Amino acid sequence: MSSNDEVLVNGQVHTLCAPRTLAELIGELGHAPDGVATALNGEFVARGQRSERVLRDGDRVTCFQAITGG
Repeated sequence: MSSNDEVLVNGQVHTLCAPRTLAELIGELGHAPDGVATALNGEFVARGQRSERVLRDGDRVTCFQAITGG
């Protein structure tokens, strides 16, 4: 990763000044890990896998409220 890579978060550019995992980004954005679902480049990422997913320049991150119930 070079300095100042950019990812799209819900369609808005977010600059990364250092390597970040999806879990770190979610925390930096102020989201509670249990309160948000995530997708990376269109693929759902379970909460337990976020710390394994290192973000790269041009990645697309989607954060959305998890819907439960019936």
